[in-house]
Amino acid sequence: ASYPELSATAGADKYTVRYGEKIMDWSKPGHPAIVDNTLNPAGEFTYQFLDKVVGELAQLFPFQYIHMGGDECAKNFWEQSDQVKALMAKENLKTQEEVQSYFEKRVEKIVESKGKKFLGWDEILEGGIGPNAALMSWRGVKGGIEAANLGHEVVMSPTTYVYLDYMQSDRVMEPHVYASLRLSKTYEFDPVPAGVNAKLIKGGQANLWTEQVYNIRQVEYMTWPRGFALAESVWSPAAKKNFDTFFGKVEKHFARFDEAETKYAPSAYDPDFKVGRNADSTLNVTLTPEVKGLDIYYSFDNSYPDRFYPKYIGVLTVPVDATQLKVITYKGKQPVGRMISMPISELKSRL
Repeated sequence: ASYPELSATAGADKYTVRYGEKIMDWSKPGHPAIVDNTLNPAGEFTYQFLDKVVGELAQLFPFQYIHMGGDECAKNFWEQSDQVKALMAKENLKTQEEVQSYFEKRVEKIVESKGKKFLGWDEILEGGIGPNAALMSWRGVKGGIEAANLGHEVVMSPTTYVYLDYMQSDRVMEPHVYASLRLSKTYEFDPVPAGVNAKLIKGGQANLWTEQVYNIRQVEYMTWPRGFALAESVWSPAAKKNFDTFFGKVEKHFARFDEAETKYAPSAYDPDFKVGRNADSTLNVTLTPEVKGLDIYYSFDNSYPDRFYPKYIGVLTVPVDATQLKVITYKGKQPVGRMISMPISELKSRL
């Protein structure tokens, strides 16, 4: 869809929507937009439009908060807009962050006029947060701490712990995404950092962005079991958490998932690979299991190891003629991990 009447860019009415078109340049600082996809903060029609949309949303959903976004707002088209320049002069706004803050504060009033609370991502701090706005902190927990210290309600949703679109195991085993997030790391999530008024931390949220998740089975795979880690992190005091105890409960749910044919990630059974170089320039590999009580078996000859193959007991030196390191984990006599085929060329690329 295209709404040129909501744009601050002259000639936007000539724009043609093209499916799959790239709209942001993520390679440059500030992530400038290639096409103008931001609302016009200087246009009164923008606020009239939002008043109507928010009013309809408020009637549809009984919940207290309406999340209005505010993250990754490209401002390069605002910088070029005569309308925005005039707004800045009129309202004494010095930066584009202050322009965004002006816009968000007006939208906050619209949301409140419908009997709801305004919620936005942590970028709403940058030009000055609205007086009653709640904040969702995604770029770590720093923004959430800052907002709470200013007296605002906060939901913690940091990329470092609860972005479920991230890979769960080694990248040779997962559909490639730019970052990893293992189960144990999600379990470390503490939505209430030390020194913050706990009453202002309303909870935590995991996010599963689906730009690179192409079907519902993959949604299930990315959600479980990390969803359990989030639940226990937000519902249990940090002092009572124990990953080993937690994973024992997770394994019981694996049996339920198997019966229900719900897809889940067995990635916690996959060891972590760390590669180094010996004094004689040969490669070495350290395998670290995420779960206690597992045995790791391996091969360098391209055959598929089982529990009668060499067992990992310490750092491995990679034979100079090897092309693959194959690894599998067992619990007792039963294989629980996936067969991992790690190309030696991939290990070399990580040095």
